[in-house]
Amino acid sequence: MAFDDVRFPDRIALGAEGGPTFATVITTSTGGHEQRQANWAEARRRYNVATGIKQRADVETLLAFYIARRGQLRGFRFKDWSDYLLPRQPIGMTDGSQATFQITKVYSSGGEQVARRITRPVAGTVRCWVAGIERSLGPGSAQFQVNVATGVITLGTALRAPEDQVVEASCEFDVPARFDTDALSLTLRTHDVGEWSSIPVVELRDFAE
Repeated sequence: MAFDDVRFPDRIALGAEGGPTFATVITTSTGGHEQRQANWAEARRRYNVATGIKQRADVETLLAFYIARRGQLRGFRFKDWSDYLLPRQPIGMTDGSQATFQITKVYSSGGEQVARRITRPVAGTVRCWVAGIERSLGPGSAQFQVNVATGVITLGTALRAPEDQVVEASCEFDVPARFDTDALSLTLRTHDVGEWSSIPVVELRDFAE
């Protein structure tokens, strides 16, 4: 899957509309009773970035970004300004040998908990705690490393050796995404001003459900 490790322009993303979507099949009986079935295990996020265009310079920036991605062909990072922070949360427990831990964000409400894999943490924002003690980023045995292309934290040998130690993380993160159209249809109002009704962006799946 072609993916460019560049972020969609923050200024335009700030005004985008959208968020998490689900795919639910609802069957209604003649008596009005429903049966509901989820087709997806997790939400998939969709956005309309046309609402983020505020001035002529944004049009130029968007066109350049879109053309460089070749429409739907190449993925990119997208900052969802409504949900880009992972507060300090547990991501696993040491067992004496496991070295790698996937960064996850847990959403809790009404007794329900849904975990989301964070696969595009922002470089320089990732923090890690083991047994309640914050560890530094680096190659040492008592340090941790992080892959910002997968969201996987790797503990140094001294950190992974003890058992039953809680591993926690916090960070900022982006959504892996792509444009969901191969054609931008611009309405020209004047020679210098135009508008799009919709420029769809959709989240990319980085793993199998």
